Amino acid sequence: MIKDYLGKDALANFSQGLENAKASQQKLNDVVTFLSEDCDLVQEAIKHSDGKLYGLPIALKDNVNTKGVKTTACCHILDNYVPEYNAEIVDKLVNAGALIVCKSSMDELAMGGSNLTASTGPVYNPYDTTRISGGSSGGSAALVGSGALSMAIGSDTGDSVRKPAAYCGCIGVKPTYGRISRYGIIPYASSLDHVGYFTQCVEDAALVLEVLAGRDDRDMTSSTLPVPEYSKHIDTDVNGKVFGVIDNVVEAIDNPEIVSQFNQLLTEMEANGATIKHVRYDEALLKALLPAYYLIANCEASANHSNLDGLRFGVQIDGADSAEIMMNSRTKGLGPLIRKRFVIGSYGLFEENQERLFKKAQKIRRLITNQTKELMEGIDCLIAPAAPGIAPKLDGGVSDQLGNEYLIADNWLGIGNFTGYPSMTIPLGFDQGCPIATNIMAHPFNEEMMFSCGYSVEKYSHFNDKKVGL
Repeated sequence: MIKDYLGKDALANFSQGLENAKASQQKLNDVVTFLSEDCDLVQEAIKHSDGKLYGLPIALKDNVNTKGVKTTACCHILDNYVPEYNAEIVDKLVNAGALIVCKSSMDELAMGGSNLTASTGPVYNPYDTTRISGGSSGGSAALVGSGALSMAIGSDTGDSVRKPAAYCGCIGVKPTYGRISRYGIIPYASSLDHVGYFTQCVEDAALVLEVLAGRDDRDMTSSTLPVPEYSKHIDTDVNGKVFGVIDNVVEAIDNPEIVSQFNQLLTEMEANGATIKHVRYDEALLKALLPAYYLIANCEASANHSNLDGLRFGVQIDGADSAEIMMNSRTKGLGPLIRKRFVIGSYGLFEENQERLFKKAQKIRRLITNQTKELMEGIDCLIAPAAPGIAPKLDGGVSDQLGNEYLIADNWLGIGNFTGYPSMTIPLGFDQGCPIATNIMAHPFNEEMMFSCGYSVEKYSHFNDKKVGL
Protein backbone atom coordinates (compact mmCIF):
# COMPACT_ATOMS: atom_id res chain seq x y z
CA MET A 1 0.00 0.00 0.00
CA ILE A 2 1.08 3.59 -0.60
CA LYS A 3 1.29 4.46 3.08
CA ASP A 4 4.04 1.86 3.50
CA TYR A 5 6.37 4.13 1.50
CA LEU A 6 5.39 7.62 2.60
CA GLY A 7 7.68 9.36 5.08
CA LYS A 8 10.60 7.02 4.42
CA ASP A 9 13.93 7.58 2.68
CA ALA A 10 13.14 8.27 -0.98
CA LEU A 11 16.30 6.80 -2.46
CA ALA A 12 15.90 3.64 -0.38
CA ASN A 13 12.32 3.40 -1.61
CA PHE A 14 13.46 3.88 -5.20
CA SER A 15 16.06 1.12 -4.84
CA GLN A 16 13.48 -1.23 -3.35
CA GLY A 17 10.93 -0.42 -6.06
CA LEU A 18 13.51 -0.92 -8.78
CA GLU A 19 14.58 -4.23 -7.29
CA ASN A 20 10.94 -5.36 -7.08
CA ALA A 21 10.25 -4.33 -10.67
CA LYS A 22 13.34 -6.17 -11.92
CA ALA A 23 12.28 -9.32 -10.07
CA SER A 24 8.81 -9.00 -11.56
CA GLN A 25 10.28 -8.54 -15.03
CA GLN A 26 12.20 -11.79 -14.70
CA LYS A 27 8.97 -13.68 -14.04
CA LEU A 28 6.29 -11.71 -15.88
CA ASN A 29 8.05 -9.74 -18.67
CA ASP A 30 6.08 -6.66 -17.64
CA VAL A 31 8.72 -3.90 -18.02
CA VAL A 32 10.09 -2.20 -21.15
CA THR A 33 12.56 0.32 -19.70
CA PHE A 34 14.08 0.78 -16.24
CA LEU A 35 15.03 4.22 -14.96
CA SER A 36 18.12 4.88 -12.88
CA GLU A 37 18.56 6.78 -9.65
CA ASP A 38 20.38 9.61 -11.43
CA CYS A 39 17.59 10.12 -14.00
CA ASP A 40 16.35 13.74 -14.00
CA LEU A 41 12.77 12.60 -13.30
CA VAL A 42 13.89 10.78 -10.16
CA GLN A 43 16.19 13.52 -8.94
CA GLU A 44 13.46 16.14 -9.40
CA ALA A 45 10.91 14.05 -7.49
CA ILE A 46 13.25 13.73 -4.53
CA LYS A 47 13.16 17.52 -4.12
CA HIS A 48 9.39 17.47 -3.42
CA SER A 49 9.43 16.08 0.09
CA ASP A 50 6.07 17.71 0.87
CA GLY A 51 4.31 15.92 -2.01
CA LYS A 52 1.33 13.62 -1.41
CA LEU A 53 3.16 10.68 -3.00
CA TYR A 54 6.68 11.49 -1.80
CA GLY A 55 8.87 8.41 -1.88
CA LEU A 56 6.38 6.17 -3.73
CA PRO A 57 7.95 3.98 -6.46
CA ILE A 58 5.64 3.81 -9.50
CA ALA A 59 5.51 2.62 -13.11
CA LEU A 60 4.26 4.44 -16.21
CA LYS A 61 2.69 2.71 -19.17
CA ASP A 62 5.04 3.03 -22.12
CA ASN A 63 2.69 5.36 -24.03
CA VAL A 64 3.31 8.14 -21.49
CA ASN A 65 5.87 10.66 -22.75
CA THR A 66 8.89 11.04 -20.47
CA LYS A 67 11.50 13.64 -21.36
CA GLY A 68 14.81 11.99 -22.15
CA VAL A 69 13.47 8.46 -21.56
CA LYS A 70 12.60 6.27 -24.54
CA THR A 71 8.87 5.84 -25.04
CA THR A 72 7.90 3.22 -27.63
CA ALA A 73 4.26 2.27 -26.88
CA CYS A 74 5.69 -1.24 -27.45
CA CYS A 75 5.72 -0.62 -31.20
CA HIS A 76 8.82 -1.16 -33.36
CA ILE A 77 8.20 1.94 -35.45
CA LEU A 78 8.77 4.00 -32.27
CA ASP A 79 11.97 2.21 -31.23
CA ASN A 80 13.94 5.44 -31.78
CA TYR A 81 11.53 7.82 -30.03
CA VAL A 82 12.90 9.77 -27.06
CA PRO A 83 10.42 12.54 -26.10
CA GLU A 84 11.49 16.16 -25.70
CA TYR A 85 8.78 16.82 -23.12
CA ASN A 86 6.82 15.20 -20.31
CA ALA A 87 3.18 14.29 -20.32
CA GLU A 88 1.18 16.48 -17.94
CA ILE A 89 0.65 13.58 -15.54
CA VAL A 90 4.41 12.97 -15.36
CA ASP A 91 4.98 16.52 -14.13
CA LYS A 92 2.13 16.11 -11.62
CA LEU A 93 3.51 12.84 -10.30
CA VAL A 94 7.09 14.13 -10.07
CA ASN A 95 5.92 17.29 -8.28
CA ALA A 96 4.04 15.06 -5.84
CA GLY A 97 7.29 13.21 -5.08
CA ALA A 98 6.50 9.97 -6.92
CA LEU A 99 9.56 8.01 -8.07
CA ILE A 100 9.29 6.54 -11.58
CA VAL A 101 11.21 3.28 -11.58
CA CYS A 102 10.15 1.89 -14.98
CA LYS A 103 8.05 2.10 -18.14
CA SER A 104 5.68 -0.86 -18.31
CA SER A 105 4.72 -3.13 -21.18
CA MET A 106 1.51 -2.71 -23.14
CA ASP A 107 -0.27 -3.96 -26.23
CA GLU A 108 1.22 -2.29 -29.29
CA LEU A 109 -0.03 1.33 -29.52
CA ALA A 110 -2.57 0.40 -26.79
CA MET A 111 -4.61 -1.59 -29.32
CA GLY A 112 -5.53 -4.90 -27.77
CA GLY A 113 -6.88 -6.64 -24.70
CA SER A 114 -4.29 -9.33 -24.10
CA ASN A 115 -0.82 -7.72 -23.90
CA LEU A 116 0.30 -10.39 -26.34
CA THR A 117 1.16 -7.87 -29.07
CA ALA A 118 3.90 -5.89 -27.30
CA SER A 119 7.15 -5.59 -29.26
CA THR A 120 8.92 -6.97 -26.18
CA GLY A 121 6.74 -10.09 -26.01
CA PRO A 122 3.74 -11.12 -23.91
CA VAL A 123 3.15 -10.16 -20.29
CA TYR A 124 2.31 -13.08 -18.01
CA ASN A 125 -0.32 -13.18 -15.29
CA PRO A 126 1.15 -12.94 -11.76
CA TYR A 127 -1.17 -15.68 -10.48
CA ASP A 128 -0.61 -18.12 -13.34
CA THR A 129 2.11 -17.51 -15.91
CA THR A 130 0.31 -19.70 -18.46
CA ARG A 131 -2.37 -16.98 -18.62
CA ILE A 132 -2.51 -13.44 -19.98
CA SER A 133 -2.33 -10.28 -17.90
CA GLY A 134 -5.00 -8.61 -20.01
CA GLY A 135 -4.40 -5.45 -21.95
CA SER A 136 -3.62 -3.04 -23.15
CA SER A 137 -2.19 -1.89 -19.78
CA GLY A 138 -1.07 -5.39 -18.83
CA GLY A 139 2.44 -4.49 -17.68
CA SER A 140 1.18 -1.98 -15.14
CA ALA A 141 -1.53 -4.37 -13.94
CA ALA A 142 0.98 -7.19 -13.47
CA LEU A 143 3.38 -4.97 -11.51
CA VAL A 144 0.67 -3.89 -9.07
CA GLY A 145 -1.18 -7.22 -8.98
CA SER A 146 2.05 -9.04 -8.14
CA GLY A 147 2.79 -6.60 -5.32
CA ALA A 148 6.01 -5.36 -6.94
CA LEU A 149 4.66 -1.79 -6.91
CA SER A 150 1.76 -0.11 -5.15
CA MET A 151 0.75 2.14 -8.05
CA ALA A 152 1.13 2.24 -11.81
CA ILE A 153 -0.28 4.36 -14.63
CA GLY A 154 -2.28 2.90 -17.50
CA SER A 155 -4.62 4.13 -20.20
CA ASP A 156 -8.15 2.94 -20.93
CA THR A 157 -9.88 3.23 -24.32
CA GLY A 158 -12.29 0.28 -24.06
CA ASP A 159 -11.42 -1.47 -20.79
CA SER A 160 -7.62 -1.40 -20.94
CA VAL A 161 -7.14 -0.62 -17.25
CA ARG A 162 -10.22 -2.22 -15.74
CA LYS A 163 -10.02 -5.65 -17.44
CA PRO A 164 -6.30 -6.24 -16.65
CA ALA A 165 -7.06 -5.20 -13.06
CA ALA A 166 -9.70 -7.94 -12.95
CA TYR A 167 -7.27 -10.55 -14.29
CA CYS A 168 -4.34 -9.52 -12.09
CA GLY A 169 -6.16 -8.90 -8.80
CA CYS A 170 -5.83 -5.15 -8.20
CA ILE A 171 -7.85 -1.94 -8.30
CA GLY A 172 -8.23 -0.41 -11.77
CA VAL A 173 -9.59 3.13 -12.09
CA LYS A 174 -10.88 4.98 -15.15
CA PRO A 175 -12.07 8.42 -14.00
CA THR A 176 -14.55 10.64 -15.83
CA TYR A 177 -13.52 11.71 -19.34
CA GLY A 178 -11.71 15.01 -18.87
CA ARG A 179 -10.88 14.50 -15.21
CA ILE A 180 -7.19 13.79 -16.03
CA SER A 181 -5.24 15.56 -18.77
CA ARG A 182 -4.11 13.37 -21.67
CA TYR A 183 -1.48 15.82 -22.88
CA GLY A 184 1.62 13.84 -23.76
CA ILE A 185 -0.09 10.44 -23.92
CA ILE A 186 0.41 8.63 -27.23
CA PRO A 187 -3.22 8.33 -28.36
CA TYR A 188 -5.36 5.47 -29.56
CA ALA A 189 -8.82 6.98 -30.05
CA SER A 190 -9.18 10.54 -28.82
CA SER A 191 -12.89 10.50 -27.98
CA LEU A 192 -12.51 7.30 -25.95
CA ASP A 193 -9.03 7.53 -24.38
CA HIS A 194 -8.74 8.01 -20.62
CA VAL A 195 -5.72 8.08 -18.35
CA GLY A 196 -6.25 5.40 -15.71
CA TYR A 197 -4.21 3.73 -13.00
CA PHE A 198 -3.80 0.72 -10.72
CA THR A 199 -3.50 0.51 -6.93
CA GLN A 200 -3.79 -2.19 -4.30
CA CYS A 201 -6.74 -0.67 -2.42
CA VAL A 202 -9.55 1.84 -2.91
CA GLU A 203 -8.15 4.26 -0.34
CA ASP A 204 -4.93 4.51 -2.34
CA ALA A 205 -6.92 4.99 -5.55
CA ALA A 206 -8.67 8.02 -4.05
CA LEU A 207 -5.36 9.59 -3.02
CA VAL A 208 -3.80 9.10 -6.46
CA LEU A 209 -6.66 10.89 -8.23
CA GLU A 210 -6.07 13.94 -6.04
CA VAL A 211 -2.63 14.19 -7.67
CA LEU A 212 -3.56 13.34 -11.25
CA ALA A 213 -6.79 15.28 -11.71
CA GLY A 214 -7.19 18.89 -12.78
CA ARG A 215 -7.45 21.30 -15.68
CA ASP A 216 -4.68 21.46 -18.27
CA ASP A 217 -5.00 24.10 -20.99
CA ARG A 218 -2.91 21.93 -23.31
CA ASP A 219 -5.72 19.36 -23.29
CA MET A 220 -8.89 21.22 -24.25
CA THR A 221 -11.05 18.24 -23.21
CA SER A 222 -9.83 18.46 -19.61
CA SER A 223 -12.34 19.65 -17.04
CA THR A 224 -12.28 22.97 -15.18
CA LEU A 225 -14.14 21.50 -12.21
CA PRO A 226 -12.35 21.66 -8.84
CA VAL A 227 -10.58 18.54 -7.58
CA PRO A 228 -11.86 17.33 -4.19
CA GLU A 229 -9.70 15.64 -1.57
CA TYR A 230 -11.15 12.27 -2.48
CA SER A 231 -9.29 10.29 0.17
CA LYS A 232 -10.83 12.42 2.92
CA HIS A 233 -14.37 12.18 1.55
CA ILE A 234 -14.81 8.42 1.36
CA ASP A 235 -18.06 7.42 3.07
CA THR A 236 -17.19 3.97 4.37
CA ASP A 237 -20.77 3.10 5.38
CA VAL A 238 -22.64 1.01 2.78
CA ASN A 239 -25.95 1.87 4.44
CA GLY A 240 -28.09 4.00 2.11
CA LYS A 241 -26.01 3.43 -1.03
CA VAL A 242 -27.97 2.31 -4.09
CA PHE A 243 -26.40 -0.22 -6.46
CA GLY A 244 -27.95 -0.98 -9.83
CA VAL A 245 -27.20 -4.55 -10.95
CA ILE A 246 -26.98 -4.91 -14.74
CA ASP A 247 -28.96 -8.13 -15.14
CA ASN A 248 -28.03 -8.59 -18.82
CA VAL A 249 -24.36 -8.86 -17.91
CA VAL A 250 -24.88 -11.32 -15.05
CA GLU A 251 -27.20 -13.51 -17.15
CA ALA A 252 -24.62 -13.70 -19.95
CA ILE A 253 -21.94 -15.24 -17.69
CA ASP A 254 -21.52 -19.01 -17.96
CA ASN A 255 -19.11 -19.36 -15.01
CA PRO A 256 -21.24 -20.28 -11.97
CA GLU A 257 -18.47 -19.47 -9.48
CA ILE A 258 -18.29 -15.83 -10.60
CA VAL A 259 -22.07 -15.47 -10.44
CA SER A 260 -22.17 -17.11 -7.00
CA GLN A 261 -19.49 -14.87 -5.50
CA PHE A 262 -21.05 -11.79 -7.09
CA ASN A 263 -24.47 -12.63 -5.65
CA GLN A 264 -22.89 -13.29 -2.25
CA LEU A 265 -21.36 -9.79 -2.40
CA LEU A 266 -24.76 -8.26 -3.14
CA THR A 267 -26.36 -10.22 -0.30
CA GLU A 268 -23.76 -9.04 2.23
CA MET A 269 -24.01 -5.42 1.14
CA GLU A 270 -27.82 -5.52 1.25
CA ALA A 271 -27.74 -7.09 4.72
CA ASN A 272 -25.67 -4.11 5.86
CA GLY A 273 -28.02 -1.46 4.50
CA ALA A 274 -27.32 -1.14 0.78
CA THR A 275 -30.22 -0.99 -1.66
CA ILE A 276 -29.94 -3.37 -4.60
CA LYS A 277 -31.92 -2.56 -7.74
CA HIS A 278 -32.01 -4.54 -10.96
CA VAL A 279 -31.77 -2.81 -14.32
CA ARG A 280 -31.60 -3.94 -17.94
CA TYR A 281 -30.03 -2.43 -21.01
CA ASP A 282 -31.61 -2.85 -24.41
CA GLU A 283 -29.97 -6.14 -25.43
CA ALA A 284 -29.60 -5.09 -29.06
CA LEU A 285 -27.64 -2.03 -27.96
CA LEU A 286 -25.35 -4.09 -25.74
CA LYS A 287 -24.61 -6.45 -28.63
CA ALA A 288 -23.92 -3.48 -30.92
CA LEU A 289 -21.49 -1.89 -28.48
CA LEU A 290 -18.40 -3.88 -29.52
CA PRO A 291 -18.72 -3.45 -33.31
CA ALA A 292 -19.52 0.25 -32.82
CA TYR A 293 -16.46 0.58 -30.58
CA TYR A 294 -14.18 -1.10 -33.11
CA LEU A 295 -15.33 1.21 -35.86
CA ILE A 296 -15.10 4.46 -33.88
CA ALA A 297 -11.81 3.57 -32.19
CA ASN A 298 -10.06 2.37 -35.32
CA CYS A 299 -11.27 5.27 -37.46
CA GLU A 300 -9.82 7.67 -34.89
CA ALA A 301 -6.64 5.60 -34.56
CA SER A 302 -5.97 5.58 -38.29
CA ALA A 303 -6.17 9.38 -38.27
CA ASN A 304 -4.14 9.80 -35.07
CA HIS A 305 -1.28 7.62 -36.31
CA SER A 306 -1.15 8.68 -39.95
CA ASN A 307 2.23 10.30 -39.21
CA LEU A 308 3.84 6.97 -38.30
CA ASP A 309 5.17 6.44 -41.81
CA GLY A 310 8.96 6.53 -41.53
CA LEU A 311 9.08 9.93 -43.21
CA ARG A 312 7.39 12.33 -40.85
CA PHE A 313 7.89 10.14 -37.79
CA GLY A 314 9.20 6.76 -36.72
CA VAL A 315 11.96 4.35 -37.71
CA GLN A 316 12.61 4.62 -41.45
CA ILE A 317 13.16 1.57 -43.65
CA ASP A 318 14.85 2.29 -46.99
CA GLY A 319 12.97 2.21 -50.26
CA ALA A 320 13.25 3.42 -53.85
CA ASP A 321 10.89 6.34 -53.31
CA SER A 322 8.73 7.91 -50.60
CA ALA A 323 5.84 5.54 -51.25
CA GLU A 324 8.07 2.50 -50.88
CA ILE A 325 9.74 3.94 -47.77
CA MET A 326 6.33 4.40 -46.15
CA MET A 327 5.22 0.91 -47.14
CA ASN A 328 8.43 -0.71 -45.89
CA SER A 329 8.48 1.32 -42.67
CA ARG A 330 4.89 0.51 -41.81
CA THR A 331 5.14 -3.14 -42.83
CA LYS A 332 8.18 -3.74 -40.63
CA GLY A 333 7.33 -1.23 -37.90
CA LEU A 334 3.72 -2.17 -37.23
CA GLY A 335 2.41 -5.56 -36.13
CA PRO A 336 -0.31 -7.46 -38.01
CA LEU A 337 -3.07 -6.55 -35.55
CA ILE A 338 -2.27 -2.84 -35.87
CA ARG A 339 -2.20 -3.00 -39.66
CA LYS A 340 -5.58 -4.77 -39.60
CA ARG A 341 -7.07 -2.08 -37.37
CA PHE A 342 -5.73 0.71 -39.57
CA VAL A 343 -7.33 -0.94 -42.60
CA ILE A 344 -10.68 -1.10 -40.76
CA GLY A 345 -10.33 2.53 -39.68
CA SER A 346 -9.37 3.80 -43.13
CA TYR A 347 -12.27 1.89 -44.68
CA GLY A 348 -14.70 3.45 -42.22
CA LEU A 349 -13.43 6.93 -43.08
CA PHE A 350 -13.87 6.53 -46.85
CA GLU A 351 -16.34 9.23 -47.88
CA GLU A 352 -18.82 6.69 -49.19
CA ASN A 353 -18.69 4.73 -45.89
CA GLN A 354 -18.95 7.54 -43.34
CA GLU A 355 -22.74 7.73 -43.38
CA ARG A 356 -23.23 3.97 -43.72
CA LEU A 357 -20.71 2.95 -41.03
CA PHE A 358 -18.94 5.61 -38.99
CA LYS A 359 -21.93 7.86 -38.33
CA LYS A 360 -24.13 4.85 -37.59
CA ALA A 361 -21.63 3.73 -34.95
CA GLN A 362 -21.73 7.20 -33.43
CA LYS A 363 -25.54 7.00 -33.28
CA ILE A 364 -25.26 3.70 -31.38
CA ARG A 365 -22.86 5.39 -28.98
CA ARG A 366 -25.38 8.18 -28.37
CA LEU A 367 -28.20 5.69 -27.74
CA ILE A 368 -26.07 3.79 -25.20
CA THR A 369 -25.13 7.05 -23.48
CA ASN A 370 -28.76 8.17 -23.28
CA GLN A 371 -29.89 4.81 -21.91
CA THR A 372 -27.11 4.79 -19.30
CA LYS A 373 -28.24 8.20 -18.06
CA GLU A 374 -31.82 6.96 -17.78
CA LEU A 375 -30.91 3.71 -16.01
CA MET A 376 -28.79 5.53 -13.44
CA GLU A 377 -31.60 7.78 -12.22
CA GLY A 378 -31.87 7.18 -8.46
CA ILE A 379 -28.80 4.88 -8.51
CA ASP A 380 -25.39 5.68 -7.06
CA CYS A 381 -23.43 3.08 -9.03
CA LEU A 382 -24.10 0.44 -11.65
CA ILE A 383 -22.46 -2.87 -10.77
CA ALA A 384 -21.68 -6.17 -12.52
CA PRO A 385 -18.81 -8.67 -12.76
CA ALA A 386 -15.86 -7.07 -14.57
CA ALA A 387 -15.19 -10.16 -16.70
CA PRO A 388 -17.04 -13.44 -17.31
CA GLY A 389 -14.06 -15.60 -16.44
CA ILE A 390 -10.53 -15.70 -15.12
CA ALA A 391 -7.62 -14.61 -17.32
CA PRO A 392 -7.56 -16.69 -20.52
CA LYS A 393 -4.66 -18.96 -21.38
CA LEU A 394 -1.86 -17.42 -23.46
CA ASP A 395 -2.71 -19.69 -26.37
CA GLY A 396 -6.45 -19.60 -25.77
CA GLY A 397 -9.11 -18.06 -27.98
CA VAL A 398 -12.67 -16.83 -27.84
CA SER A 399 -14.97 -19.77 -28.49
CA ASP A 400 -18.02 -17.85 -29.67
CA GLN A 401 -17.56 -14.24 -30.71
CA LEU A 402 -21.26 -13.92 -31.51
CA GLY A 403 -22.47 -15.24 -28.15
CA ASN A 404 -23.80 -13.15 -25.29
CA GLU A 405 -20.91 -13.99 -22.98
CA TYR A 406 -18.41 -12.39 -25.35
CA LEU A 407 -20.49 -9.56 -26.79
CA ILE A 408 -22.09 -8.53 -23.48
CA ALA A 409 -20.35 -9.92 -20.38
CA ASP A 410 -16.82 -9.64 -21.79
CA ASN A 411 -17.16 -6.17 -23.30
CA TRP A 412 -19.71 -4.19 -21.30
CA LEU A 413 -16.99 -2.08 -19.68
CA GLY A 414 -16.83 -0.15 -22.96
CA ILE A 415 -19.97 1.65 -21.77
CA GLY A 416 -17.68 3.68 -19.51
CA ASN A 417 -15.69 4.87 -22.52
CA PHE A 418 -18.74 5.60 -24.67
CA THR A 419 -20.32 7.67 -21.89
CA GLY A 420 -17.16 8.97 -20.23
CA TYR A 421 -18.58 7.96 -16.83
CA PRO A 422 -16.11 7.04 -14.05
CA SER A 423 -15.60 3.32 -13.57
CA MET A 424 -13.54 1.15 -11.23
CA THR A 425 -12.69 -2.54 -11.01
CA ILE A 426 -12.38 -4.09 -7.54
CA PRO A 427 -11.13 -7.65 -6.86
CA LEU A 428 -13.93 -9.96 -5.74
CA GLY A 429 -12.39 -13.34 -5.03
CA PHE A 430 -10.75 -16.31 -6.71
CA ASP A 431 -11.62 -19.10 -9.09
CA GLN A 432 -9.11 -21.85 -9.86
CA GLY A 433 -6.53 -19.83 -7.93
CA CYS A 434 -6.92 -16.78 -10.19
CA PRO A 435 -8.58 -13.43 -9.40
CA ILE A 436 -12.11 -12.51 -10.37
CA ALA A 437 -13.53 -9.01 -9.97
CA THR A 438 -16.52 -6.72 -10.04
CA ASN A 439 -16.86 -3.29 -11.59
CA ILE A 440 -18.83 -0.22 -10.62
CA MET A 441 -19.72 2.86 -12.67
CA ALA A 442 -20.81 6.17 -11.13
CA HIS A 443 -22.28 9.44 -12.38
CA PRO A 444 -19.92 11.77 -14.26
CA PHE A 445 -17.48 13.68 -12.05
CA ASN A 446 -18.81 11.91 -8.97
CA GLU A 447 -15.65 9.96 -8.22
CA GLU A 448 -16.32 10.60 -4.54
CA MET A 449 -19.35 8.32 -4.72
CA MET A 450 -17.43 5.82 -6.86
CA PHE A 451 -14.72 5.53 -4.23
CA SER A 452 -17.29 5.29 -1.42
CA CYS A 453 -19.20 2.53 -3.21
CA GLY A 454 -15.92 0.89 -4.15
CA TYR A 455 -14.82 0.88 -0.55
CA SER A 456 -18.00 -1.03 0.35
CA VAL A 457 -17.42 -3.56 -2.43
CA GLU A 458 -13.83 -4.00 -1.27
CA LYS A 459 -14.95 -4.47 2.34
CA TYR A 460 -17.52 -7.17 1.60
CA SER A 461 -15.64 -9.01 -1.13
CA HIS A 462 -13.11 -10.53 1.34
CA PHE A 463 -10.55 -10.65 -1.49
CA ASN A 464 -7.71 -9.46 0.72
CA ASP A 465 -8.58 -12.10 3.30
CA LYS A 466 -7.92 -14.79 0.71
CA LYS A 467 -5.06 -13.19 -1.19
CA VAL A 468 -1.76 -14.98 -0.92
CA GLY A 469 1.71 -13.52 -1.26
CA LEU A 470 3.19 -13.77 -4.73
